[in-house]
Amino acid sequence: MSETYKTLTRSVSNRMVAGVCAGLADYLNMDPTVIRLLFVLGFFLAGPGILLAYIIMAIVTPEETKPLQQ
Repeated sequence: MSETYKTLTRSVSNRMVAGVCAGLADYLNMDPTVIRLLFVLGFFLAGPGILLAYIIMAIVTPEETKPLQQ
């Protein structure tokens, strides 16, 4: 019985800046554009705190690994 766990990773293939929004969208099964718009909206509503959260996520969240091709 093997259980697979979904992990939060930064996207390598669908990135605009650091891949945080695309990775978060993949984790939440959403469109990356929606997450990006929420980050921009959050910046204007919440101020630079959301930018700090993005930078921390870019540093802490690992990049996705591509499966080995056979």
